[in-house]
Amino acid sequence: MLSVHGRKPARVIVEPVADLALRAGLTPNTVTVVGAVLTTLAAVVLIPTGHLVAAAVVSGLFSAFDMIDGTMARRSGGGTRFGSTLDASCDRITDGALFSAIIWWEVFVAGTDRATVAATFVALIGSQVTSYVKARGEASGFRMVGGLIERPERLIIGYLGIALAGFGVPWGFEVAMWVLAVGSVWTVIQRLIMASRDPLAGKMSAPPAGAEDQ
Repeated sequence: MLSVHGRKPARVIVEPVADLALRAGLTPNTVTVVGAVLTTLAAVVLIPTGHLVAAAVVSGLFSAFDMIDGTMARRSGGGTRFGSTLDASCDRITDGALFSAIIWWEVFVAGTDRATVAATFVALIGSQVTSYVKARGEASGFRMVGGLIERPERLIIGYLGIALAGFGVPWGFEVAMWVLAVGSVWTVIQRLIMASRDPLAGKMSAPPAGAEDQ
């Protein structure tokens, strides 16, 4: 939802930062990679060591690079197909790193109950599948817009959950993980329904490379 409705309010901050980065000679792809590396490092270093509030704040700031690089691309004449592929790949890495770090903390540090650990695993898998369904659908020519828990909501809820755990708020973390688990499954179903109802859904797809030779 926020990926559709949240971009316009964020322009006030994002566009000046993007312009500054362009004037500094940075490219959108450079910002994409730097943001992914910093976000991943913040998650895998701070969360397993129990610095949860710091992880939420630092990772949240670095995650903002994901808006800056796209804005840079648009304001410099439009993004490339490689840039889009790089950005999507880095998003999957940082999402995986975040939830893997959370699971490590749950199991080896906090001793979280098994049900919540399972919910976090569902959130991890759901985050990957949610993004994959959209990417695969768009590659098939479908219009895949919206969903209950998209990447911005997923990151906000994830960071909020670990911050609440860091502040010692009872059940705050557990509720956040369960909201992510249920919301991610719901969003996957939503997007599959979108794909099934697209006007192009019944069109025959080309066979995979080499299949015609078998």
